[in-house]
Amino acid sequence: MMQAALDRIATLGRAFLDLLAGLGRAAVFFWQLLRAIGPAMRRPFLIVAQIHAVGNRSLSIILASGLAVGFVLALQMYYALVIYGAAESLGLIVNLSLVRELGPVVAGLLFAGRAGTSLTAEIGLMKAGEQIAAMDLMAVDPTQRVLAPRFIGGVVSMPLLAILFSAVGIIGAYIVAVLLIGIDAGNFWSVMQNRVDVIRDVGNGIVKSLVFGVICTFVALYQGYEAEATPEGVAYATTRTVVIASLGILFMDFILTALMFTTA
Repeated sequence: MMQAALDRIATLGRAFLDLLAGLGRAAVFFWQLLRAIGPAMRRPFLIVAQIHAVGNRSLSIILASGLAVGFVLALQMYYALVIYGAAESLGLIVNLSLVRELGPVVAGLLFAGRAGTSLTAEIGLMKAGEQIAAMDLMAVDPTQRVLAPRFIGGVVSMPLLAILFSAVGIIGAYIVAVLLIGIDAGNFWSVMQNRVDVIRDVGNGIVKSLVFGVICTFVALYQGYEAEATPEGVAYATTRTVVIASLGILFMDFILTALMFTTA
């Protein structure tokens, strides 16, 4: 009995040490990425190519999802507000919900599932094909040449995608609220314009999306770089990317919301 308890304690200890070692490797990897940003900026064509690869190729799912979320949000909010005779506030509620919360969070989750897995698979396959090792042999820093441009491209693309998600969601809400339900168009827009603060609401939403972009891109690159050089290892790394990035987004969303919007 005593030996079994000691074995369980030893297992927990090894798991804890492995966790600390993983966190240490991730911290070192993140620091190396930050140091490589400056040299990578001297190759703007690489960054532009990654913005296109990461951002533009995620645009279709972002726009389609934003429109659908706007449709559903307008319907649900109308059914709730009309009970209390506050249907004229529909535009305001939809706008705040999108720019503060749903735009950055849903766009971040979609970004993790679409662009994050693509980055992980790309880096993992480069490692499996020994392309990264070949760069090291040729005295080419893979962090500056491969990882940093993708990191910058993901961080730049995420806020733009979140803005487009929110904008298309508002258009979708307008279609449902004004064209289908029959709410006055002037009231829909005027309440929104008068009550939405550009800095507090829109600006904080952009800050959220920027943080989510850092989380998604960093997790994707780290998982790809640390993946085992086998097909199974790359597949497992892409799964870990979605899980870890999604949990990181939801956790940071709570922290940022508590810091940004708890005071009037």
